[in-house]
Amino acid sequence: MARPTDDSARPERRRSTKRHLPAYERGDDYDRRWEALAETGTDVHGEANLVDALLQQRGGRRVLDAGCGTGRVAIELAQRGYEVVGVDIDPTMLDTARRKASDLRWVLGDLSRLALDEQFDLVMLAGNVVVFVGPGNEREVLRRMAAHLVRGGVLVAGFQLGVSQYLLADYDADAATAGLRLTDRYATWGRAPYDGGDYAVSVHEKTRY
Repeated sequence: MARPTDDSARPERRRSTKRHLPAYERGDDYDRRWEALAETGTDVHGEANLVDALLQQRGGRRVLDAGCGTGRVAIELAQRGYEVVGVDIDPTMLDTARRKASDLRWVLGDLSRLALDEQFDLVMLAGNVVVFVGPGNEREVLRRMAAHLVRGGVLVAGFQLGVSQYLLADYDADAATAGLRLTDRYATWGRAPYDGGDYAVSVHEKTRY
């Protein structure tokens, strides 16, 4: 039986070593860390499980994995029957994603400037993407994510708190500016109740066009 997900053990919550690797190895190294975690019996599909549950409840089949990295979550969702597009700014991560799933659509792009001219039922910002977009870019990223949602669609984001000056209250305020309303918040992708800890998974619904 897989052990419950412990978000503190997740690879994206530890200091990245990819800057010390040759470019072509960065994505593969990231995947190896997830594979090692899976071998311990830890459930590494918490993000996909939550997205799956939300779409089963709300309806919809189209998912944008924004900041998809090597495609770990996007590929899992595609295997469950969802139509998924992955976007990332790091070409080395996308190279790994394409080698694993060449049939899926992988887009090289900056989330703060993203313009795919299409909309999705759910947009996901996993893997601490909100932390990594850079100070001052968060509001524009949320605006672009909202623009890629159908009305009634949801943005799901999980990120570590306390590693930057960007607070959860700032995230909620920027989401509201983008036309997004908070519907749920959890402490983990496994939907443990949020009690003010250092990691939050937030679900916001698009309320306007």
